[in-house]
Amino acid sequence: IQELAQQPGQRVQDIGCGTGRQSLELARRGYRRTRTDQSEQMLEIGRRVAEAERLPVVFVQGDAAQTRLPELHDHAICLCEGALSLLEHGVDPVAYHLGVLRNIRAMLKGGGRFLLTALNALRLIREHSDADVSSGHLDLLTTAVREKYVTAKGTEVELIEKGFMPAELKGLLEACGFEVLSVGGGTAGSWNKGPILLDEIEIMVSARADGNQ
Repeated sequence: IQELAQQPGQRVQDIGCGTGRQSLELARRGYRRTRTDQSEQMLEIGRRVAEAERLPVVFVQGDAAQTRLPELHDHAICLCEGALSLLEHGVDPVAYHLGVLRNIRAMLKGGGRFLLTALNALRLIREHSDADVSSGHLDLLTTAVREKYVTAKGTEVELIEKGFMPAELKGLLEACGFEVLSVGGGTAGSWNKGPILLDEIEIMVSARADGNQ
């Protein structure tokens, strides 16, 4: 609320909201929320809470790079890798993330604030070796790591997590019509505007939409 300079009644979009951890709490504090996520199952969890508490939250199922809401919003958040960092197999990470950020910008009023977190590529690189690069586990061109997991039902799934270099994330935002206000440490539980540590899990960026729409 402080970082975005939010005022009660303002409309805020939460991109990649999951079950709505941030959206539901902000709605309780008087902010109108629009939540977007690819997973209908996760949205349904938040929808039940909102209905039970009669919270002013709108739920929209869709891809963050493609789903365009008709109304402009005052601010936006994309936290805990909501729409950044997690990729599907075969997706070009640069084109995809440019699409996400351009879409968010198109739904923001000029001067609207945007708060996001993304995985820190510096940490991903320090955690891996040349052998991981040779095996394809770590792709240095995209700073993405491929992991395989087995679900409780025995299904094997591949998870691709992309880390961002601080300058890369700043450049993407500027290319999409944002003025970057701060880039700092973003590890959950200790979000701050201090210098990014090499082993920081996340980077947090505060930005502002330019005046052109």
